[in-house]
Amino acid sequence: MSGKGGPPGRRGGRAAERVYAALCAVPPGRVTTYGELARAAGMAGGQRAVGRMMRDNPYPGIVPCHRVVMSDGRVGGYAHGTPRKEAMLAGEGVEVRGGRVVDFARGRFLPLGG
Repeated sequence: MSGKGGPPGRRGGRAAERVYAALCAVPPGRVTTYGELARAAGMAGGQRAVGRMMRDNPYPGIVPCHRVVMSDGRVGGYAHGTPRKEAMLAGEGVEVRGGRVVDFARGRFLPLGG
């Protein structure tokens, strides 16, 4: 990602750069979905590609891939393990119970873009 607010956009191409930029807009304590993130980056139907980008995130300290969850509120996978993802979300004030975000509708953030 070039410009302010994110990492340089070298790895993953322009699509990944758009996805990482959109994800950086999701504030702590909120989550978005793989599909919403794909749409915000102009990749309608690209939720699986977004999942791969999250897995391969070269900027884990900058791009908060732990804030991306499944469309039904399930936490989903995480390169460093689901328990760690749940702990990171909890540390930001997102309640997770039984592998799902509690009050998912209230905690969702819809990134702009597309």
